[in-house]
Amino acid sequence: MFSFQLLVAALATGSIYALIAVGLNLIYGTMRLLNLAHGDLVMLGAYAAYWGFSGLHIDPLIAIPFIGLLAAGIGAAAYLFLFQRFLRDGARSDRIEANSLLAFFGLSIAIENLASIAFTGNTRAYQYLDQVVHIGSASILGNRLAALSIALATCAAVLLFFRFTTLGLAVRAIIQSRDAAEIVGVNARKAYLLSFCIGFGLAGVTGALVSLYSQIWPFMGFSYTVAGFVIIILGGLGNIYGSVIGGLLLGVLETFGVAIAGANYRSILIYGVFIAILVLRPQGLLGAKSTAR
Repeated sequence: MFSFQLLVAALATGSIYALIAVGLNLIYGTMRLLNLAHGDLVMLGAYAAYWGFSGLHIDPLIAIPFIGLLAAGIGAAAYLFLFQRFLRDGARSDRIEANSLLAFFGLSIAIENLASIAFTGNTRAYQYLDQVVHIGSASILGNRLAALSIALATCAAVLLFFRFTTLGLAVRAIIQSRDAAEIVGVNARKAYLLSFCIGFGLAGVTGALVSLYSQIWPFMGFSYTVAGFVIIILGGLGNIYGSVIGGLLLGVLETFGVAIAGANYRSILIYGVFIAILVLRPQGLLGAKSTAR
């Protein structure tokens, strides 16, 4: 049941998933922190774009980089005032994942409930670039096309950053082996701070993109968090490049699966893929192996 229309829709969904997974996997890969609040950061980014457009009449496309910087600032504060102590001098390294899981879970609940109080639980949306654009035999709304283009460009920029810049290479070294990276002069704490800023910033950007075409509400983040964890299992824990590939792959599986089986099977497809990968290939489709920390 292949069609160019479905392929475009799959890429639009997959690009958003990829952007979510890159930020989530970056924090896990460098620090082994399980960020259950990642989807809630997406939600906050969506609300920032919504209120900027509805209340201040700021073009969402212009607001996106500022929302990303604001989310990066939240990430820096979260690292410096909360999560830095989990990683200080490698203390309790055997419990880092469990402690971060609980801390981020509490943070997620707090963010969701504060957002519900501040914004109410009603769904919200705004109209922006809602004209139909034709690409060959496919038709796509302008806002989805804008989100697809920006998400793919952002993913490409992040991958180039980690491939060709000194800071990016330092973070990749930490992901591979913290001890070896510190021996050659990499400052782990600065790499951790940078990872938090980039991870949170990408989540904020993703939320702004989602708000272009989708309704938003305070509890929307959970589904994005789940999708992000499915993707990092697909692409490999700590594998930044695998996150992009895994996100696009999940977008294809979800879009074509729903087209064939129906929307009621969406959750079954996502969780089914998650369980199957965990059982059959827990290191991820790209074969990334865990490294000594």
